[in-house]
Amino acid sequence: MINKTMTTENYEQKHGLGHMAAIFTILLWGTTFISTKILLRDFAPVEILIIRFVMGLIALVIACPKPIRGTTLRQELTFAGAGLSGITLYYLLENIALTHTTASNVSVIASVAPFFTVLLSYAVSRGKEKLRVMYFVGFAIAMTGICMLSFSTTKFQAEPLGDLLALIAAAVWAFYSILTRRISGYGFNTIQVTRKIFAYGILFMIPAWFLTDCHLELSRFADPVNLSNMLFLGLGASAVCFATWNFAIKHLGAVESSVYIYAIPPITVIAAAIVLHEQMTVFSLAGIVLTLAGLVLSELKFGKKDTSEEKEENNEKTESEN
Repeated sequence: MINKTMTTENYEQKHGLGHMAAIFTILLWGTTFISTKILLRDFAPVEILIIRFVMGLIALVIACPKPIRGTTLRQELTFAGAGLSGITLYYLLENIALTHTTASNVSVIASVAPFFTVLLSYAVSRGKEKLRVMYFVGFAIAMTGICMLSFSTTKFQAEPLGDLLALIAAAVWAFYSILTRRISGYGFNTIQVTRKIFAYGILFMIPAWFLTDCHLELSRFADPVNLSNMLFLGLGASAVCFATWNFAIKHLGAVESSVYIYAIPPITVIAAAIVLHEQMTVFSLAGIVLTLAGLVLSELKFGKKDTSEEKEENNEKTESEN
């Protein structure tokens, strides 16, 4: 009885820390659209990516120099897939989208990533993970609020190329979430995992660097605005946030953690009001309330998962990897 109680308490504690990590991550990620939009004035999309993730990789190596050893080929391919989807493709598509449409549009469209994650999880599990009604109810309410935010801040402009790239980016993020959930079952340190994913992501970015004919001009960092925003993206939004997000996925799962993405558009609106002095309206505040309400509804269905069930799933996942 004591061991069972201790196991339950430990599970609840880790579950709570997972939620805190997810909230912290989303708070920072919600402001990255503004920083990236500012940097796009002087930097190409690929330049921003390579610089920020190289900075993040260096920070992670300093924080945890010990590399991951003893991985199998299958595990390495999973790491490579996570780096390709969650680092290279997602952020490259997102940054290019920002050059063709507004930050508001990209933020709104990218927030549908949890919906893709649910569908992909259902496909990967071959029907074992149920598609529950409350998730879609929460999704509908959250998307209503997100659309209200978009209409309240700027006129929602239909930019086919930019909006399409943002939608593809949301779908790609679902693959990253699923792969990261599998990686969490390997038992490696979160920082080591994040560093390895970064390394693969940077590796896949190199061809894009040469194809776009980018040039590293250090003089651009003489501008304090460029330097501060790049440091924020590299150290905060990349090194720290990917580590905390991977921690959240490890203890909450891909679907449960991904619903926090619904909160990104409200955070973007609030950050834009503070940093860019954009006007907050009653319509936008109503959108924030609806978005957060949708987030809560989507989250409620996960809260009472039995510890023994979670343990059994983890054992099955570990056995399948071995």
